Amino acid sequence: MPKAYWIARVDVRDAEGYKPYTAANASPFKKYGARFLVRGGKFETVEGTSRSRNVVIEFKDYATALACYNSPEYQEALALRLPHSTADLIIIEGYDGQQP
Repeated sequence: MPKAYWIARVDVRDAEGYKPYTAANASPFKKYGARFLVRGGKFETVEGTSRSRNVVIEFKDYATALACYNSPEYQEALALRLPHSTADLIIIEGYDGQQP
C-alpha cells in the first residue's frame, strides 16, 4: 500500500499568532504517525507561483492522512492557524509503482 502525503504551501501573516498552531498540531501528528519530510527550508520557485513556506508530511497510507486531517484534534489546531495564515493543502496518495 502506498504512503500518502500532505503537501502544503503557506503564507504566515502573523508568526506569533501561528505558534499555537504548531504546538497544537503535534498531538494529532503523533497520533496518526505523521513524519515531516519538508518543514520550511530554503527553496527556489522555478515554475509557477509559490508561498513563503512549504511543508510535506508523510503518512503510512491515504486513509490515515485523511483521518488525521478530519480528526477533531487536527481541526482544533487548524482553527488556531486560519486567522494567521493562508494555505494551499492537498492530501495525495504516493506512487508505489515501477521506477524508470
